[in-house]
Amino acid sequence: MTGTPAPWSVTISVRTQRPEVAGWLERALRPEASREVPRARAELRRSAPDRLEIVLEARDTGSVRAALNTYLGWVHLALATLPPSRPSPP
Repeated sequence: MTGTPAPWSVTISVRTQRPEVAGWLERALRPEASREVPRARAELRRSAPDRLEIVLEARDTGSVRAALNTYLGWVHLALATLPPSRPSPP
């Protein structure tokens, strides 16, 4: 989407229980966000230690909807595959 302004944008804000989870999520999504796709682009931001914001910009409503569905699916998958937290033994 180089050189063309994007009239549609959406921001997904994911708040996690621990800052390291936000870091894991960011590392999981970074390769996808850095790819150039024809009709949309994504930017990842850490607005707080326990938050990840995903800013999606697209040329049209269909593209922003597709990007939103894709990133929400990836966030869900990444968080669902995290191992459950266990208390440390005494």
